[in-house]
Amino acid sequence: MKTVMLVDHEAIRDWAAARAGSPAIQEATSAGDGPVLRIVFGQSFYEDDDRPERSEATGGLELVDWEEWFTLFDNRHLALVVPEDRPGVRDEFHEIVRQNESG
Repeated sequence: MKTVMLVDHEAIRDWAAARAGSPAIQEATSAGDGPVLRIVFGQSFYEDDDRPERSEATGGLELVDWEEWFTLFDNRHLALVVPEDRPGVRDEFHEIVRQNESG
């Protein structure tokens, strides 16, 4: 599978939007690790005002706005690796990596 590395904010937003993806942060489960960036897909991740918020202590996902997500993304020098676009295919596979790990 051929992949491409995305670092441009607009390209990442476009890729996620084409797959109904939303930016999220998951609290680290081990001491010393910072929050983990995620892109989540589907309606099940949207918070409902009638439900209690997910506890960050349990490693729950918190949907955030793109600005907050990209602040962490840029500060950590990350990149989003996704499959090369193919006509008629909307693959949700992705990996968030440090830029120096894949280049």
